[in-house]
Amino acid sequence: MLLRTTDPFRDFDRLTQQLLGSTWGTTNRPAVMPMDAWREGDRFVIEFDLPGVSPESIDLDVERNVLTVKAERVPRNGDWEMLATERVRGAFSRQLVLGDNLDLDNIEANYDAGVLRLVVPVAEQAKPRKIEITGTNSDTAAIEA
Repeated sequence: MLLRTTDPFRDFDRLTQQLLGSTWGTTNRPAVMPMDAWREGDRFVIEFDLPGVSPESIDLDVERNVLTVKAERVPRNGDWEMLATERVRGAFSRQLVLGDNLDLDNIEANYDAGVLRLVVPVAEQAKPRKIEITGTNSDTAAIEA
């Protein structure tokens, strides 16, 4: 049995991406930003990696239950010759469909050290709650057969 753990076309794909300019995100084809998401009690936390992005270029929109994150890392201008280009520059975009059980009116956003952190609370109607059970007085209840 042959088990292949490497992709023979990986280097070819990498070269093709470099030649076709995949290190540039454009408005027609924005680069994807890496993301982590998890739940902490009654809130969801989402973190996006955006190193080198100016906070002024970050745009957050919520329409219905779709969260859209857009950002841009502009290239540095100067009188030099680029020797290596591996970091993605240009436009970044990511859309997330959020559940109806989240409170989209109270999203908190913080950008620190190249990480955009969003905290989305769980909506009150989606939180677990106790339901009181009431019964009838057993003396007055009768069962007819």
